Amino acid sequence: MKKKEHADATKYKATYDIRIRFNETDPLGIVWHGYYIHYFEDGREAFGRKYGISYLDVQKNGYATPIVKSLCEHKLPLRYGEIATIETTFVNTSAAKMIFLYKILNAEGNIVCTGETVQVFVDDKGELSLTNPPFFEIWKQQMEIV
Repeated sequence: MKKKEHADATKYKATYDIRIRFNETDPLGIVWHGYYIHYFEDGREAFGRKYGISYLDVQKNGYATPIVKSLCEHKLPLRYGEIATIETTFVNTSAAKMIFLYKILNAEGNIVCTGETVQVFVDDKGELSLTNPPFFEIWKQQMEIV
């Protein structure tokens, strides 16, 4: 059975290639599972640079976006020296949060890992924002997401 795509996934996607480093592998010679979360962060950073919503852009506006949820499903192993592509997709929601979906593909184009992260907005005092910050609403309008 084919897995249903996220209903609110947008057309906004970024891809980023990585080379698997020796220190990211375990004694079995495959990427240790915890590094996939690092790869998701690499994907978010690439997305942010591409679309003008990087961590630095968020910080300039007086906010941070801590992760409150992360999911990671492993399909195939990655090994030292392999090239992998991280595909990061923004998911629209009206709630005051940012949702990203991830696919990590090996050089043959096979899905190695899928995942999702959810980030919320906190202001420079660490207070949770229950509404979207103005800069984020402006960004969504500019991207024609709303």
